Amino acid sequence: MDGPTVDDVRLAVRFPAAPSEAEGLLTDERLMMKYAATRDRGLFTELVRRYERELYNYLCRYLGDTHLAEDVFQTTFLQVHLKRDQYDGERRFRPWLYAIAYHQAIDAQRHARRRRMVSIDRSSAASELSGDTVKLADLLVTEGEDPAVQVVDREDGERVRRALQTLTDPMRSVVHLVYYQGLKYREAADILSIPVGTVKSRLNAAIARLTEYWNGKE
Repeated sequence: MDGPTVDDVRLAVRFPAAPSEAEGLLTDERLMMKYAATRDRGLFTELVRRYERELYNYLCRYLGDTHLAEDVFQTTFLQVHLKRDQYDGERRFRPWLYAIAYHQAIDAQRHARRRRMVSIDRSSAASELSGDTVKLADLLVTEGEDPAVQVVDREDGERVRRALQTLTDPMRSVVHLVYYQGLKYREAADILSIPVGTVKSRLNAAIARLTEYWNGKE
């Protein structure tokens, strides 16, 4: 059976079809292995359907840009298609998918920064010429509480977003993967290509920094 073209993959990502009953019963790992063997469009669209909302939300939070998140979501699943023969059926599909998404997001951020720099340079030149997942908030320890959990209402969501922006990129990466997406330390370590101990130390540093921010000590 002929597999999908690149355009087919993009369409499947944008408009995932409803799964058949048989496809819906397969595990992610079995679904991916079967897709690699058959290149059946239905199997691919079922993978997209399963992760459409979850992965897109992760990318929106991580990138802070819905349009960029949509682009990265599509390129992530395009890479899933292109790397189908490299997938190891003994490895869980979800961390493998997130590893691809993370690296695609990093690349997208890098390209976006370059475009902004070019835009700034051009604007400056023109001016010279013319003269012109566990909720993160639940982890924060408030003063007077002995590691207690503070539940923050929805109206504090913007404050959480601002707090996240105070973190370094490495700290923010582990927070998104572990606390928002619920990945295990080992899975986050594999995705980021760092030791498990580094994941834990970055999380500890992130929580300490966010707690200072939350208590007005930043």
